[in-house]
Amino acid sequence: MFDHILVPLDGSSLAECVLPHVIAIARALEAKVTLLQVLERPHGRSQSQFVEPLDWYMGAAEARTYLNTLAARLQKADLQVETAFLEGQAAERIIEFARDQSVGLIILSSHGRSGLSGWNVSSIVLKIILRAYLPVMIVRAYQPPEHDLMGLRYRRLLVPLDCSQRAECVLPLATALARFHEAELLAGHVVTRPQMPHRAPLLPEERKLATQIIERNRLEATRYLRQLQPRLDVRVRTHIAISDHAAATLHDLVEQADVDLVVLSAHGYSGSVKWPYGSLAVNFISYGATPLLIVQDFSPEEVEYTQAEMFARERKGH
Repeated sequence: MFDHILVPLDGSSLAECVLPHVIAIARALEAKVTLLQVLERPHGRSQSQFVEPLDWYMGAAEARTYLNTLAARLQKADLQVETAFLEGQAAERIIEFARDQSVGLIILSSHGRSGLSGWNVSSIVLKIILRAYLPVMIVRAYQPPEHDLMGLRYRRLLVPLDCSQRAECVLPLATALARFHEAELLAGHVVTRPQMPHRAPLLPEERKLATQIIERNRLEATRYLRQLQPRLDVRVRTHIAISDHAAATLHDLVEQADVDLVVLSAHGYSGSVKWPYGSLAVNFISYGATPLLIVQDFSPEEVEYTQAEMFARERKGH
């Protein structure tokens, strides 16, 4: 599944922050890497209106040289590397290429040529994440870069688990990475307190019921993680917390445990094909500060198109 990794680049140093992670992931998975750059047309020009001037040819030649230079650097890490150059709208062409070439993982920098901003990911990256329906990895460009291209080693991976089979879809990938990097796999579970809407203070029997539910779920999570550990041929540590907000608790755990990679399923127990990501994945995309690897538990064919997507496809005649 992860034997082909796509790495979109735009020629900026910010986008290149992914390269140490590309090596760290590709070597662990023995995956082929494709470096892709899309040269966009000037704004306001359609396919039929566009005429290639001299500066366009120069830009295309520079892009190809740039990709070949980076490919040579990655090949020194004993990786199989290919390059691809496309024209058009970046997000659309990247998604099309990923689907056409059976890409198993897209590794993206959170920001690129347009520079850093207050948004956690750039608009192009967000479009790719929301429409690719494939496993994606986001490297935060605003974090200090790894200067040693081949020296990145993951030390601790956080894998949030909610006792569902959907959440477990990340385990083959997470264990492969942990094994290669000799990293600790931190399996985290948050027991959320039940929501009990009320305007007056809870009655004693209501508080007792909430406590019983919490304790039941804590025991079940403990049993689940205890049974899971022997299945994973890596160093595993488990962590169970009780909280009102699962995402906030997991963000705190990332910081407190010094996690350097979060590996997360796109959906958990309540997953729905109506959306490409569940609430926890969306939260980590929007507010996470560490590298994030999200595994899609639904195939692209299973996820329902949004109304905007259906309208766009109708206009294109699909």
